[in-house]
Amino acid sequence: MSRTSTGAGSPFDRRALLRYAGLAGAAAAFSPVLAACGGPPSTIKVGNSASLITAVVGYGNNQSWDPLQTASAFSMAAFLHSYESLVEGDPVTRDSYAGLAKALPADLHGTSLRFDLREGAKWHDGQPVLADDVMFTYARVLDPEENVLIHSFFSQWLREVRKIGDRSVEFVLKFPFPYALQRIQMCKIVPEHVFENNWGAAAAGKVVGSGPYRVTEQAPMSHTSFEKFEGYSGPRPAAYRKMIWKSVVDAAPRVAAISGARPDAQIVENIPAANIGQLRAAGRTVEFADGGNNLYLMFNSAHPPFDDKRVRQALHYAIDKKKLIEIGLRGAGTAGTSFINPKLPQSQPAAHDFRYDPGKARQLLAEAGISTLKVSLSTTNTSLVLDCVKVVKEGWDAVGVETTLDSQDTKALFSKLDNGGDFQVVSTTNNAMQFGNDPDLLIRYYYDAQSLMMTKYARWTGPDAQALLTLQDQAAAEPDEARRAGRYRQLLDLISEEAVIYPIAFTRMGTAWDPRELAGVRAQGYPGINLNQADPA
Repeated sequence: MSRTSTGAGSPFDRRALLRYAGLAGAAAAFSPVLAACGGPPSTIKVGNSASLITAVVGYGNNQSWDPLQTASAFSMAAFLHSYESLVEGDPVTRDSYAGLAKALPADLHGTSLRFDLREGAKWHDGQPVLADDVMFTYARVLDPEENVLIHSFFSQWLREVRKIGDRSVEFVLKFPFPYALQRIQMCKIVPEHVFENNWGAAAAGKVVGSGPYRVTEQAPMSHTSFEKFEGYSGPRPAAYRKMIWKSVVDAAPRVAAISGARPDAQIVENIPAANIGQLRAAGRTVEFADGGNNLYLMFNSAHPPFDDKRVRQALHYAIDKKKLIEIGLRGAGTAGTSFINPKLPQSQPAAHDFRYDPGKARQLLAEAGISTLKVSLSTTNTSLVLDCVKVVKEGWDAVGVETTLDSQDTKALFSKLDNGGDFQVVSTTNNAMQFGNDPDLLIRYYYDAQSLMMTKYARWTGPDAQALLTLQDQAAAEPDEARRAGRYRQLLDLISEEAVIYPIAFTRMGTAWDPRELAGVRAQGYPGINLNQADPA
């Protein structure tokens, strides 16, 4: 097998992980194909199933479509319908089930996992899915020179993937890893005969998978079209003959698309909390889900006095999170009393809950020797962030910290960070849950030796940083569930003590659909939609 190539001649720049994930999305254009804009306004039912469904996704479809490289919310949601992993997962709980694999491994406690491919699995071009395709995919994932986006989520625990037959592979683990099946879900298997030395085509929008739908049309910043793949042999066949997913980044037209007596779309994600009443009154089902999307503070630890954890803690204690959630999030949020959303089962209470305590904030500043402090808070300019940081500024000003808001678009802010520009504090949004929901991932997404956020942006290195990374590795490798939970409790305590990158509040993600046309769907705590269990009846 030849060495894989990105098609661009250099490893992927992990800044996209931050720029494209969650609510902080910035478009990176790819070449359009000929396509008509728009799409039919409603489903057309045939018997007990619909021939067409129109969905609206609140993110651009003009970012990378490379399954191993992208953090695009639109692309990743589409991949759940067009590509497959050996192991698939429930869209909300991430509970595992066999995808391209015939069955899940019987023994999950050792350092070897065997997968036999599902009988009849085919690529959208009709070619059979083979073990060589699995080897081709994972060779790129594990290659440190390729350094693909999901590399660090596998290299920590996965030593190698071996071919043991034309349709069988063995995963060799460095240690028994309790979240192996959840991680395997994020690696979509791709066809070697299509993408070998041709990853540029994948990035530009070419999709050839084995999932229930094949992509038939790409119209950047307009829509992506799908058709049912008749050759699909997996557990969740397509419910619709065709799907049109419209890319609508502005909130007002998204809400309009699911409003009225005859809505243009049957399901719309990224619904603002302010529109719940309006949509429910129109007969739409509106659900919000807790997840990983959070508004956070990131301190430049190389810029005094933010190298002092007491200063970082003080600025968290000075924020009235209840008021921020009421005003900035319209009530659809949870205070960041732990690094992982307290509403998730993976979370545990942290040593510092950072509940609003201006007196404690002043005390910590005094202990740090701070009598006067001027802070420039750099933020992105989305409406959600702008509404929230006004409350942050109010709290900081109230404890004697003179605060200036420096709001700019996402691309400008992260270009400054990428180029090593100086800053004091950053506040924006991000969401790790589109990649997975195990506690190691939810932490490692931010705190990792390869993380841009920790090393290049927050510039946090040294013994304290290394102690956190060491504890994280120990927690991930702990085979005993009770002891592992104890280590994660220690880790969450330590992260709250250091507070270098820490959530202010977690937002809730809203989805609306027309119950007259659609059932079997659920709101997700991360961007996108999943229609693989939809019921068009």
